[in-house]
Amino acid sequence: MKNNYEIAQYAIEALKKAGADHAQCIVYKGKSDELNVDGGKFSLMRSTFDTSISMKAIKDSKKGVVAINQVDKAAIDKAAADCIAAAESSVADEAEQIAPFTEKAEYKTGIFKPDRDKLFDRIEEFLEQTAQEFPRVMLEQLTSSFKHSNELYMNSNGTAISHECGSYSFYTMFSAHEGEKTSSFNGYYCVTDNLEKPFMDLGVQRMLLEDCEKQLETVSPEEKFVGKVIYSPDCFCDLLNTAIRNFISTSVLIDGTSPWKDSLNTKVACETLNVRSVPIDERAVAAERFTNDGYPVENMDIIKDGVLKTFILSQYGANKTGFPRSLNSGRNLEVLPGDIPLEEMIKGIDKGLIVNRFSGGEPSINGDFSGVAKNSFIIENGKIGSAVSETMISGNIIDMLNNIVAISKEQVTDGTTFMPWVEFDGVTVSGK
Repeated sequence: MKNNYEIAQYAIEALKKAGADHAQCIVYKGKSDELNVDGGKFSLMRSTFDTSISMKAIKDSKKGVVAINQVDKAAIDKAAADCIAAAESSVADEAEQIAPFTEKAEYKTGIFKPDRDKLFDRIEEFLEQTAQEFPRVMLEQLTSSFKHSNELYMNSNGTAISHECGSYSFYTMFSAHEGEKTSSFNGYYCVTDNLEKPFMDLGVQRMLLEDCEKQLETVSPEEKFVGKVIYSPDCFCDLLNTAIRNFISTSVLIDGTSPWKDSLNTKVACETLNVRSVPIDERAVAAERFTNDGYPVENMDIIKDGVLKTFILSQYGANKTGFPRSLNSGRNLEVLPGDIPLEEMIKGIDKGLIVNRFSGGEPSINGDFSGVAKNSFIIENGKIGSAVSETMISGNIIDMLNNIVAISKEQVTDGTTFMPWVEFDGVTVSGK
């Protein structure tokens, strides 16, 4: 069996022969061409291949799931038997189902043939630019790759949805050094479907390298204060993903621990906040085209004008909670920009912090959090001041979303998300 359709059809038939009432599988084949740089020098060039089959069977309302990385008939037959055995030993759950029939769909996004020479040239160009423009920055690691994949969902209801995609990715990890002084590590990741721009000009890569050199000299806030902070695009995206995971995802809604479990179609944030999930957007590189439970995706509003418009629920989660299934998996987030330039936001703050990275554990059930602001800067008298040593910040995510002061006019993308800078009030910054 060579193509994904043959493999998937055989897997579905194997599951049905083994006793499944309903069956589904996802067949994935991918290849990645990778170039690595360590310590500023090329260290590795390789190609890797990835093949997998995820199989799900429902028998007497009981679910079994098995994943394998072999696609020969013997391996699939064994996996089908194991899948049924797992189902027979599980607990019956009427909420388990597979997606209903939809017309066959084939999606193609991104590019399918890499320009390896251009990729090498862009990496070499980035190394030269970094050395010239930021001589105190050391590139601890740089990983760039071209990934091409084919993924197919198929089930026993006759649904078959495939997605072929290809993209370049670029990841850097770096720190600044001068004598015995060393900055904190930082990193940046982005994806693109072309090599038209230098890697230095993608997203906020250049800004992060500039900031890195400034972090050789750090101070600590003189005293604890409660005030305004500005979250960078990456940092705010992390906050939103934390909120999604803890407030509106399948698991917390089923177990009833979400503080937003009764908040659908009610105000949960400042009216200026608009959060969308936009996999079907030409700016989103190699984004999903179907969910893991077999539904074609659509763009959707998550928070519109401060009002919660959807939970992020699979079909199983929808069946368990009674709420509608979400139109996608909640990735490829976009926060609509505001009308205030970042520079003006900064000018309006007498004393605060611009937070570029946050390190902390999961928030409590009610949204309380605390952690360390890293690669961050003091704001004093309307200007960005010194870099801060690792400084504690704390607050409540729900309160923060309701205490948004401003959203920047600027919006940046890493190829997967589209984020502005966001200013909050009422965050506690701990001093010496």
